[in-house]
Amino acid sequence: MSFLVLILTLVIEKLSNWRQALQQDQWWYEQLKRCNKLLPQQHTLALILALSLPVVALALLLIALKSVMYGLLLIPVHLLTLLYSLSRGDLRAALGPFRDAWRRQDTHAASLAAQRDLLIQSEEPAGLLQAVQGNLLWQGFQGFFVVIFFYLIGGPIAALTYRLLVLTAEQSQWPQAAGIATRFLHVLDWLPARLLSISFALIGNFNTVNQVLMHDLLCINEPANNLLSKTGRAAVEAPSEALGENGTRTLDDIWLLLVRSAVLWYASIAVWTIFY
Repeated sequence: MSFLVLILTLVIEKLSNWRQALQQDQWWYEQLKRCNKLLPQQHTLALILALSLPVVALALLLIALKSVMYGLLLIPVHLLTLLYSLSRGDLRAALGPFRDAWRRQDTHAASLAAQRDLLIQSEEPAGLLQAVQGNLLWQGFQGFFVVIFFYLIGGPIAALTYRLLVLTAEQSQWPQAAGIATRFLHVLDWLPARLLSISFALIGNFNTVNQVLMHDLLCINEPANNLLSKTGRAAVEAPSEALGENGTRTLDDIWLLLVRSAVLWYASIAVWTIFY
């Protein structure tokens, strides 16, 4: 059933705007606020309590539907949960103003667009392009690949838990919970980040990725976003100082790398489903 849900998710994502309509996160921020008020001095325990309520509710729903209509009602629950757990917004649309400004070699406008749409700040053009390249890789990872990874190994409960941790880490109303969630995510991202980096090596330039990856393959302190930025840029041999069309072409190359990696993951899942 997992592979069927993944296929349906891809079809719905491409043909509709259900994901944007489904991804309403205010309920989670209210949940965090209530748990913080309930346990103001126990931040870790309060965060665990906040996570446990939707997770337990989803688990009970899955158990209840398992015996109804031969479990067919589980499919829409899996599908809706997975869609909710994917990335927020439209990354390619958010890149649009930056791409237009960079193509015109207007670094000032590009910097403003990156700061406004991508929350990236950099004073140097070389650092700005490299940061945007890394952001594209990171958002692709955190918005799709890692969610798919946890859905496959832990079902919709694991995918939902990961997304709620990301939302917690990104909010600023409860900084203690954001710090705890960030530490959890550092651990959770370790394995899928390296699997995606290996995918980059298989699809892109193997030698350059291998040189970068070997230094950080087993390092537990290397942040996943730094690792993916280095391996992804190495896979497409992306320069960090390319203005104009050459610079925007590197973003296209990175996007194509992510798409091909997704195809590789889906093909691998299909083979696993058929033979195992």
